[in-house]
Amino acid sequence: MGFWEDRPFLLAGRDLRAGGTWMGVDRRGRFAAVTNFREPQETHDNAPSRGKLVSDFIAGDQSAEAYWLSLDSQEYSGFNLICGDLGQELWHFSNRGDRRGQKLAPGIYGISNHLLDTPWPKVAQGKSDLAVALQSLPQDAALFALLRDEAIHEDSKLPRTGVDIHWERLLSAAFVRSADYGTRASTVLLLDQGGMVCADERSFAAGAQPTQRNRFRFRLESAAI
Repeated sequence: MGFWEDRPFLLAGRDLRAGGTWMGVDRRGRFAAVTNFREPQETHDNAPSRGKLVSDFIAGDQSAEAYWLSLDSQEYSGFNLICGDLGQELWHFSNRGDRRGQKLAPGIYGISNHLLDTPWPKVAQGKSDLAVALQSLPQDAALFALLRDEAIHEDSKLPRTGVDIHWERLLSAAFVRSADYGTRASTVLLLDQGGMVCADERSFAAGAQPTQRNRFRFRLESAAI
């Protein structure tokens, strides 16, 4: 995560192959994040990068709803998109399900690699843990702890998404660890009532070894929260 040289207002990680990102925020408070929709039987090698959904929204000035309506979402592989203006409104969109979008009321939500609030074990556990962790703010240790949860859930509770049971078990953890695949970063993004954005990211290398921690603080340039 860092401010991009070519878009210095944008704070995000960067896909070095396709140029987009999986989560970002700018100094105006425009925010977006994307997750893949797990359906291995529906891969499209020539589909555009889903990371552009995030960076293009943040770079623009359309509302979340207008941005969604301007997209040809079916040219992309399956995804979930959360986007909007921090402190004002956030929306969830997906090119799977009913595809109409949902404006999110205040509350606690969970999303993995299916639709919003699909009760996969790690989503249900994460929402429960998040409700508790929020009570410790502004301390963020409990938030990072829930992101570091490596618990593998029981086979009887796992979804069947088209990957073999070994992968279903491995991916059932919030923090994924294996010999050659796993979680690369955990990010906590907070916005206080004064418009201060706090973004903390911890990165991991092979074997889930921590490599660095980046911290960013800035006040939104406009709009009362």
